[in-house]
Amino acid sequence: QVHLVELGGGLVQAGGSLRLSCAASGRTFSSYTMGWFRQAPGKEREFVGSISRSPSSTYYTDSVKGRFTISRDNAKNMVSLQMNSLKPEDTAVYYCAADVGKQSYDYWGQGTQVTVSS
Repeated sequence: QVHLVELGGGLVQAGGSLRLSCAASGRTFSSYTMGWFRQAPGKEREFVGSISRSPSSTYYTDSVKGRFTISRDNAKNMVSLQMNSLKPEDTAVYYCAADVGKQSYDYWGQGTQVTVSS
């Protein structure tokens, strides 16, 4: 069982920055692929990006490339999502998720709200 808790989020003006963190339980965190997803009101949940286990390759959806950066600290069981140049269309509930090796995101956090005002 893996427990995930997102930290951060809030209200920011367009062009601003926010950093989300996700704290994970589990003694083998370094072996997890961690993903970030978001769900805007009235829309389906979408993939934002992910970071694999070592050597920590990252992948991003096109709409956030160059603006968002995912990183991980295996010593602290943490993964972060740095969001820069935020746009109103980035407004959503953001979730972190863990793939513990089954090629699917089986564990999810509770989500944290990000609101970008224009």
